[in-house]
Amino acid sequence: MAIWVERLFRERKCPFIFTLLLFLICVTILTFTRNATSTLDPIGFYPDVKPQPLAHFSSPPPKPQRLPLKGEPFLDDASIDWKLCKGPLAVDYIPCLDNFKAIKSLRSRRHMEHRERHCPHSPPHCLLPLPRAYKVPLLWPKSRDMIWYDNVPHPKLVEYKKEQNWVVKSGDYLVFPGGGTQFKEGVNHYTEFIQKTLPAIQWGKNIRVVLDVGCGVASFGGYLLDKNVITMSFAPKDEHEAQIQFALERGIPATLSVIGTQKLTFPDNGFDLIHCARCRVHWDADGGKPLFELNRVLRPGGFFAWSATPVYRDDERDRKVWNAMVTVTKAMCWTVVAKTLDSSGIGLVIYQKPTSSSCYHERKENKPPLCEDSDKKSISSWYARLSGCLIPLPVDGEGNLQSWPMSWPQRLTGIPPSLSSESEATEKFLNDTKHWSELVSEVYRDGLSINWSSVRNVMDMNAGYGGFGTTLIDLPVWVMNVVPIDMPDTLTTIFDRGLIGIYHDWCESLSTYPRTYDLLHASFLFKHLQQRCDIVDVVVEIDRILRPDGYLVVQDTMEIMNKLGPVLHSLHWSVTLYQNQFLVGKKTLWRPKP
Repeated sequence: MAIWVERLFRERKCPFIFTLLLFLICVTILTFTRNATSTLDPIGFYPDVKPQPLAHFSSPPPKPQRLPLKGEPFLDDASIDWKLCKGPLAVDYIPCLDNFKAIKSLRSRRHMEHRERHCPHSPPHCLLPLPRAYKVPLLWPKSRDMIWYDNVPHPKLVEYKKEQNWVVKSGDYLVFPGGGTQFKEGVNHYTEFIQKTLPAIQWGKNIRVVLDVGCGVASFGGYLLDKNVITMSFAPKDEHEAQIQFALERGIPATLSVIGTQKLTFPDNGFDLIHCARCRVHWDADGGKPLFELNRVLRPGGFFAWSATPVYRDDERDRKVWNAMVTVTKAMCWTVVAKTLDSSGIGLVIYQKPTSSSCYHERKENKPPLCEDSDKKSISSWYARLSGCLIPLPVDGEGNLQSWPMSWPQRLTGIPPSLSSESEATEKFLNDTKHWSELVSEVYRDGLSINWSSVRNVMDMNAGYGGFGTTLIDLPVWVMNVVPIDMPDTLTTIFDRGLIGIYHDWCESLSTYPRTYDLLHASFLFKHLQQRCDIVDVVVEIDRILRPDGYLVVQDTMEIMNKLGPVLHSLHWSVTLYQNQFLVGKKTLWRPKP
């Protein structure tokens, strides 16, 4: 064979055969190179893909290429005829909370059923219009104290709470002075008052992850950020208009939710402290089910700080509420560890969840009963009714009560207490942490042309152990870690690390206002998601919740890239592909004509 090829070169015979042979060699080399650069690097929680080493990330990433809009038939039809959503509420439309047909047909609203999720059978395919005179949001930390009025033009709360210093309109801005119904001397004074009342509450050390129930405009959580505390603030979409939208526009973690008839989309034993300042929840309703729900999401030894009139007023109505609270909390084995009055006359009581099961067994009545052990490999709080029982305290593989997480910031990278004691689980967790540390530092931070200085609100759509969010901890961003309902339940582990998150089904709309996130990250989510829902529907939802000039970062297979790219391009987004495995889409101000 070698002699024959040498003779061809020397005698220059059979030019056609020579050219064909040379062409086949080039095609073989090109195919091998393409396969080599398409190697993917997932680890854990990403179905049907095996982990590979990160060696090829050691060199600087190549210059980005425009995504080719060619391929299978679906790709040829990238020009979708987009329409604007219509109606007076279209600008702030939330499909699963604004389904007025479903809400109207409810038999009762007694337990806030009308504030819960009621998703339409068919997700909308229209795009939401922008508010008139919409501007790119102010950057953090300036945004904590003021936002553009034109971006959230809702004056009702300004008028309703004008005597309580929640929010004030000043020219082109909405200004947040840090006041509140219970914060008569300001939020900082109030948070210091809580820690002074109970020194065991060491903000930012012992207490890292907080839930603020009925948060108003989330100033409590916003100011705790200065103390290295991350707060999940939540409130329903109600007559006050846009409380949670104000919070997210400010760059403060928040979500739309309500304690009604269904469980919250948070994990068991997740929060270090729960706070309620006049949050207007009837805690003793249905025999105390709302309090049982707080007990579920509060970790053993965690605290509930309650500041409300029944704590410090003595009229008949408040006495009745206080007595009911005493009855339910004693039945739950919660103990009062502090009760006092502030200099402004505001009262505070702090309860603590037990750290031992002995109290449960010593009760005269088994009421409320302990819940039966559930399969923790599955997510049990998505569209689940509130329980009439108390979850057992979590134990490790040897039957010992799980310990409190390490102090912050050590808990971020330490082994989480909720992680299985099996060596394989620990190894998987450590490998996942290493994987994201390398990937973000070598690719995401510098290699994807993302202007991180413009990013504040981040969402990881398939969070796994929260490794992506962990690597961003030194940036002035916060991350909402989403655990999809058909993935392993790792949300308690994420909370153990000192991060926050929620459960969600990405085949439905998210309970958040439009234009509330600066960057959405999806690692090997779409490959799995396309088996259950239309990828176009998911893109419409992404467009709804992402701010103009915001980023979508996708790590997935080329098959997914070739489906996503044309849809994003039809929205007039800029779409860039890196190393055949990272897609970066940047949303623009474009909207279809009315």
